[in-house]
Amino acid sequence: MEIISNLGRDNKKRRKSNIDLSTMVYGKVPPQARELEEAVLGAIMLEKGAFDKVVDVNLKSECFYVEAHQHIYKAMQDMQQQSIPIDILTVVEELKRKELLQQVGGAYYITKLTNTVVSTANIDAHARIILQKFIQRELIRISGEIIGDAYEDSTDVFDLLDDSETKMFNITNNYLKKNFEDIGSVLTTTINRIDYLRTREDDISGVPSGFSNIDSITFGWQPTDLLILAARPGVGKTAFALNLARNAALHPIKPTAVGFFSLEMSASQLVQRILSAESEIPLQKISRGRLEEHEYQQLHTKGIKRLEQAPLFIDDTAALNIFEFRAKARRLVNNHKVGLIIIDYLQLMSGSSENRNTNREQEISTISRNLKALAKELSVPIIALSQLSRAVESRKESKVPQLSDLRESGAIEQDADMVMFIYRPGYYEITANENGENIKDLAELKIAKHRNGSLETLQLKMIPEIQKFEVWDRGDSGLGGNYKSLGPSPNNPSDSQNGGKFLYQTSKMNNGNFDDGYDNEQPID
Repeated sequence: MEIISNLGRDNKKRRKSNIDLSTMVYGKVPPQARELEEAVLGAIMLEKGAFDKVVDVNLKSECFYVEAHQHIYKAMQDMQQQSIPIDILTVVEELKRKELLQQVGGAYYITKLTNTVVSTANIDAHARIILQKFIQRELIRISGEIIGDAYEDSTDVFDLLDDSETKMFNITNNYLKKNFEDIGSVLTTTINRIDYLRTREDDISGVPSGFSNIDSITFGWQPTDLLILAARPGVGKTAFALNLARNAALHPIKPTAVGFFSLEMSASQLVQRILSAESEIPLQKISRGRLEEHEYQQLHTKGIKRLEQAPLFIDDTAALNIFEFRAKARRLVNNHKVGLIIIDYLQLMSGSSENRNTNREQEISTISRNLKALAKELSVPIIALSQLSRAVESRKESKVPQLSDLRESGAIEQDADMVMFIYRPGYYEITANENGENIKDLAELKIAKHRNGSLETLQLKMIPEIQKFEVWDRGDSGLGGNYKSLGPSPNNPSDSQNGGKFLYQTSKMNNGNFDDGYDNEQPID
């Protein structure tokens, strides 16, 4: 008897484990609130301001479970847009015009809806319950689609993951929108933030760049901002971006986790560059492994030990599309509290695999819009590197980048909160100013668009051997602030001499050959 009872228990366990949860879901009646739907529709026809209360809840026609109620509510929406009063008679006439009156149950059913209303006082609470039931139904529908797609062998798991996250986010974005706030509550929040900033010892409110002159203009990279860093190939975009990532992750006061997406270089190559800048050992020696004993010790003490615990996450997926990036970025922020995301670089990213008929400019426009939307969603700054068109090289006098030089799309300029250009006189064989003073190491960061601040041109020093940028020290170079300018920035004619103008000078020649003072110097990127 004991053996039989044990067998019975085992069979019961097996039966329970073999239950298909999806059949249980599909076998149930979907969540709904028919009586409340009737009460809400009836209340709208009885009270003049009832429809406005329902709109504030963000109730839409598809939120109603009964199809007839969807048609009635949609008719009310159309009447509201045309400023037609909503009551029993006008609703009946609107449904007649749409040839839907008989489909919803006739004039008798419209009249019946008003008879079920006891009071219109709680219409907003009733509307929220209807919305909640709709969200439950949507979650069931989306879950069923995900289960079905997950069983398909041909489904790409990363596309499925991104599609699932997108559908879930759309529910929040479309039906749980934030309502307006009165200025009193906004003032309270703003004053509290001002008081907090007054008590801070530093002025950096965002993610620190590690460069004092940049932080004095930006106050750190601000949450929700999309920042574009653009330059010609070989000028130093990647090197500068890695400096920004390293400075943020290793900041002594405000360390910030950084996600670095490289579509061009491998993670190992990026880490070698970071090690070179941190340990101040030439990159060429690190990449070739030709290190002296003291350099090897220096690499460990100044580089590896500091970087091994740094909150820096690198993704070197080559063919990354915007949907995969979005899914990975969300996981980085949720799981690792990443506060800064950098992409190297924008033109290597692809858009949706479904829209293959769109041209490249439209694709880049879609990518830039998605990046801005993601920055707002995650509340983190996103720095996207971008190439410049060859129009820069074709100009005879000024090689200074302009907003019109952004490659492949003007939408990048439109979507970005800040656009920065890197300009190096040495890249164009300009090694001295008009006074003969050395500016070979000068790198100028031009802020050509700044939605929340001023437009400036900031001087940095580039050290190509160790892939490092520093704040320009004029005392070391002897510039003294006296150098020739190409004139005002095209986008900001009022720029001051040291703010919006770039330096230029013909390169020094040595027996007809360009002499930059470096031996076997490689372009920095």
